[in-house]
Amino acid sequence: MTTAPFLVGEGRVERRPHAYPEPGAGQLLIRPRANALCGSDRGLFRDGSPVVAGHEAAGTVIAAGPGTAIPVGTRGVIYLMAYCGRCRSCRAGATNLCLDKAGDMGFNRDGGLGPLEVVEERMFFPIGDDLPFPLATMLLDVMGTSGAALNRALSVRPDLDSLLITGAGPVGVGVLATARLGLGADVPIYISDVSEWRLSFAESLGGTPVHAGSVADVPQVDAAVDASGRATARRSALDRLSKRGVLVCVGHGEHLRLDVSSDLISSGRAVLGSEYFPYADFPANLEILRRNADYLGRIVTHTFDVSETALAFETFLSGESGKVVVTQEDD
Repeated sequence: MTTAPFLVGEGRVERRPHAYPEPGAGQLLIRPRANALCGSDRGLFRDGSPVVAGHEAAGTVIAAGPGTAIPVGTRGVIYLMAYCGRCRSCRAGATNLCLDKAGDMGFNRDGGLGPLEVVEERMFFPIGDDLPFPLATMLLDVMGTSGAALNRALSVRPDLDSLLITGAGPVGVGVLATARLGLGADVPIYISDVSEWRLSFAESLGGTPVHAGSVADVPQVDAAVDASGRATARRSALDRLSKRGVLVCVGHGEHLRLDVSSDLISSGRAVLGSEYFPYADFPANLEILRRNADYLGRIVTHTFDVSETALAFETFLSGESGKVVVTQEDD
C-alpha cells in the first residue's frame, strides 16, 4: 500500500492510501517521473476523479509481468489509450481509433500523477537515456496529437503553403511547432486566441498572432486546425479557407454548423476530425524531438513537484503558461 494524489473536486488535491496491483501477463509496472497537464484534465480538477489523474506520463519500468520483452530499467512514455491491438482499426495502424479500447490512462485507469502505473506493454514506448523526462512528455499531446492533426490536413492538401490555427493552448502551440518544423520557415502560420499572453508566446515560437476577434482579417489559407473547441472559432476558421481548403478539428467541444453547398461542395473544402494519434507515430516524432530539443523544450514553461500538484493546475489553468509538467523524484 502506498499513497497517491487524488483530484477530489473544487480544485483540491488529497493524498490517499492506494493499492496498485502487480503487473499481469503482458503488463509493465511504471514509476512515473513526469506528467504533463492537459486541458482535458480541467473537468477532473473541478469535479474530482475516482482514479489517479494524468495521461501524459514519462517514466521507468520497475517490474514486468510474464510474456513481456521490455527490460526493467527502460525509460519511456505511456500511450493514453489501452488499445486492443487486434481490431480492424488497430491492424490498420489506427490505434487511436481502436474499436475495442479497454480504457484511458488517467480517466478510468490510474494515471501518471501517481507513484505507479500498470500498463499493457504495447502502450509503452521506449525513449532511450538521452531525454529528460519532462521533455519526453512532448511526444504525447504536444507532438503526437498535434502532429496527427497536421498530417490529417496534409492528407487533403499535400501542397499546403499557408495555415491558420485557432486556439493557442498547448495543442494549438504544438500544431504551430510541428508545422514550423515540417513546413519550413517561409510558410505563413497564423494563430488566434483571446489571451494576449498566449499570443505573445505563440509569436515567440514562430507564429503570426491574431486576436480571436480579428480572424476575418487573415488572408485565405490552405488549411486550418481548430484546437479551441469553440463553435465561433471553428466557423471563423472555415470561412478563411480557400478552395480545396481543409479544416481539421482536434479540440473537443462545441458544434460546427455547415451550409453543405457553399461550405463544402462549391468550394471543394473538407472538414475532418482528428483524435489523439497512432502509436506508430512515436519513432519519427522521437527523432524530431532529438533534433529540435531546444525549440520544442521551450513549450514547457513550468515544472512542479508532485507535492505542488494543485499549484501546477492553477498555473496551467491561468492561461499564462505553456505546458506545465508535474515531476516526481526517485524514492
